[in-house]
Amino acid sequence: MAETPLEVLHRVFGYSEFRGDQAAIIDRLVSGGDAVVLMPTGGGKSLTYQIPSLLREGAGVVISPLIALMQDQVDALRAVGVRAAFLNSTQSLDERRAVEEAFAAGALDLLYVAPEGLATPRVQELLRRGTIALFAIDEAHCVSQWGHDFRPDYLWLSNLAELWPDVPRIALTATATEATHRELTERLGLGRAQHFVSSFDRPNIQYRIVPKDEVRQQLLAFIREQQELSVDAAGVPAPAAGIVYALSRATVEKTAEFLRSKGVAALPYHAGLEASVRAQTQARFLREDGIVIVATIAFGMGIDKPDVRFVAHVDLPKSVEGYYQETGRAGRDGAASVTWLAYGLADVVQQRQLIDKSPGDRAFKQRMGQHLDAMLALCETVACRRVNLLSYFGQASEPCGNCDTCLAPPVTFDGTVPAQKLLSTVVRLKRERNQQFGAGHLIDILQGKKTPRVEQYGHDGLATWAIGADLNQAQWRGVVRQLLALGLLAVSPDGYGTLLLTDASAEVLRGERRVELRQDVHETAGRASTRSARVSVAQADLPEEARGLFEALRAWRAQTAREQSVPAYVVFGDATLRAVASTRPARLEQLEGITGIGAKKLDQYGAALLEVVAATD
Repeated sequence: MAETPLEVLHRVFGYSEFRGDQAAIIDRLVSGGDAVVLMPTGGGKSLTYQIPSLLREGAGVVISPLIALMQDQVDALRAVGVRAAFLNSTQSLDERRAVEEAFAAGALDLLYVAPEGLATPRVQELLRRGTIALFAIDEAHCVSQWGHDFRPDYLWLSNLAELWPDVPRIALTATATEATHRELTERLGLGRAQHFVSSFDRPNIQYRIVPKDEVRQQLLAFIREQQELSVDAAGVPAPAAGIVYALSRATVEKTAEFLRSKGVAALPYHAGLEASVRAQTQARFLREDGIVIVATIAFGMGIDKPDVRFVAHVDLPKSVEGYYQETGRAGRDGAASVTWLAYGLADVVQQRQLIDKSPGDRAFKQRMGQHLDAMLALCETVACRRVNLLSYFGQASEPCGNCDTCLAPPVTFDGTVPAQKLLSTVVRLKRERNQQFGAGHLIDILQGKKTPRVEQYGHDGLATWAIGADLNQAQWRGVVRQLLALGLLAVSPDGYGTLLLTDASAEVLRGERRVELRQDVHETAGRASTRSARVSVAQADLPEEARGLFEALRAWRAQTAREQSVPAYVVFGDATLRAVASTRPARLEQLEGITGIGAKKLDQYGAALLEVVAATD
């Protein structure tokens, strides 16, 4: 009698039950139907196509956009006894031929290919020679031209339905608004698919957004805080792995260098580095503890490392989708994790200029402007950040109690008068002198600072000279930043960052619109709560008497992973080691019911686990 999905889940992967919609999605594919799956990072998307690939005749073909991660994905599957392989440009001709022969002979359960590879005649001919169980299109949001991570190679995937009409397809993503959801469904020809939409909430992640002020020092303080809070199950400090995102390669390099000079194990990652350097950096991040990667958005898609404890941004992300996907790389193991973003006035000006200078048409620039407006709304909200974030994806929620605005609600004030002072200065410079200036010079005028530029233009004679001395420079920059976010100021497309009025500015100047602004708060909010959450998650399921065994198991796992040149989580996850440490099994059969120990791992590692347990009795 054929195995059931639940039996395969237990035998191969060592889990006793499915989560959420996993079982329904698997049943849909096993029966030959198509599916569109929106599920957050860490929600178990991969099992929804891996198990049907094992149950259906042939091999599941997985379209994955990140070549660098295919090896680790395949290693993890082989570790549990799944016959998996990949085809990509990193392989030699002999390696490719061996994989092709295995697929054609029916000796594979799963084959990973890149979207650009699938579009080639050679790969298409190969697929015709074998039997395909299903097509799994991972990171399916990449097909959306209006999304945050469009990849032209994904457009070809619309041909799959025509070329293989009888093969079920599943499109999966952790990041999609309602509009992106509709577009990927249409572009991939999945009109008959069943849709499975899980909650985008990641309750173990704490969101923090702070005003930028000496951002490298702020980042260093944040990382050191995370290192101090990072503990193992015995309550002993353990290195915290993290990712820091920046927009430019130069910022990546300088930030990584700064962190290294302060004793942080930081490595840069961007597209300008040699492929071998990027591969080595990624391997160290996946295999070593406590590595901090400073990267552009070129890093991270598909990252399977479960114990990333923090994600930081030193530049404003271009969209909420991008921010959500990048922050989602923290805490895949479900343990408490923190995301941190520092942004300031210069970020807003820079993003507006990039949109204005982009080669896209008016509709494209309008959509990018909408993305930025949503990101700014998230940054400037005085309500729960999680509520704002989930609302963007069309999901209602209650205040979370685990973001900076919940832990330390920001103070708001009536900013109408400061706004009028600033806008009036912009008006007078334009009307009286036909001049436009950036925020810095406008603030100098309002504060009455006699700079060389002020004296050069005689701006100390303006009616608004020195009328804003009641606010300091940081406060004025906060006013400017928030007026830009509210659409009450605009950045000129001249490339110099000069500020202009908008249609909505007149309402403020006439006193017809009240301007409520948030008072920037220090980033100490939530630290105590984060500390207690981090410790409690680490120790919650582990009795004190089991912690020594847990550490011994971790040491054994690290040594085993080094010997096999695989990440530690490919051997066993922390949850499995905690369960072994708590139950102290003495016989192989006692390992069978432990989560994460399937038949292959029981056979491969069972005796070694028992030896470690026996040695610590």
